[in-house]
Amino acid sequence: MIYSLRGKILKKTIDSVVIDCAGVGYSCRSSLNTLAACEAVGAEQTLLTHMHVTENAVELFGFADEQEKSCFEMLISVSGVGPKGALAVLSSLSPQTFALSVAAEDVAAFKGIKGVGAKTASRIILELKDKLKKQSGDLGNLADFIPKSSTQAKNSNASEAVAALCVLGFSQTEAVHAVSGLPSDQSAQDMIKSALKSLSSIK
Repeated sequence: MIYSLRGKILKKTIDSVVIDCAGVGYSCRSSLNTLAACEAVGAEQTLLTHMHVTENAVELFGFADEQEKSCFEMLISVSGVGPKGALAVLSSLSPQTFALSVAAEDVAAFKGIKGVGAKTASRIILELKDKLKKQSGDLGNLADFIPKSSTQAKNSNASEAVAALCVLGFSQTEAVHAVSGLPSDQSAQDMIKSALKSLSSIK
């Protein structure tokens, strides 16, 4: 399994990037967000990868960071969502926005994404929320981890932030620890951003 690629960018298209690694050009299909984060042709680039194998093809998908790769792999685990649909979602939503949308059960966030209708969006949220609960336990008990002085609004925002961080691939313990000390007036989106900074510095 190819975990990552590093080399010079040979070519960029609207949906892929080709990286030269020791004389071999690897074509990686990528989201618009990853393509925007890539360097110019001729520059060095590192991409995390996912190899997708079917009866008819072997494809590499490239990602700018662990969070997008984690979201992609969760998306393709949903029944009826393939790599093309997963890239469409991640081309429209950042990993943080996608994770928060799942945590908050926000079907409207997926509106307008090509190939993802209301039914597919609902299925993504339903299956990933269920998967999240199985992996991370009951998030309804999150209030037990938050300081008693915190407001009810913070508990709600913190619950969404923790759930979103778990979607991004962090354990519930890591997510709760990163969120519990944040200011009570932060939105769930801001909590995710702050928590990602602290988690990134630890890793």
